[in-house]
Amino acid sequence: MTDLVIRDLPSPVAKRLATRAAQHGTTVETEARVILEQAVGPPNLADLARELFGPKHGVDLELPQRQPLRDPPDLG
Repeated sequence: MTDLVIRDLPSPVAKRLATRAAQHGTTVETEARVILEQAVGPPNLADLARELFGPKHGVDLELPQRQPLRDPPDLG
């Protein structure tokens, strides 16, 4: 995990964060973590795959050309 220090946070922002944390029954640190997680969104699976297996890690795959879609089977 990474530590994050926020310097020079305006007092009104810190107070609103503390109020929001109290409303949710959490600590200011937990509330800030929730806000940051919501702001950046869930991890994108494609980005995660590139990060773990992409060219920077020695894997550079050539993807095959996509084929045209075939007609769906007739179930009637």
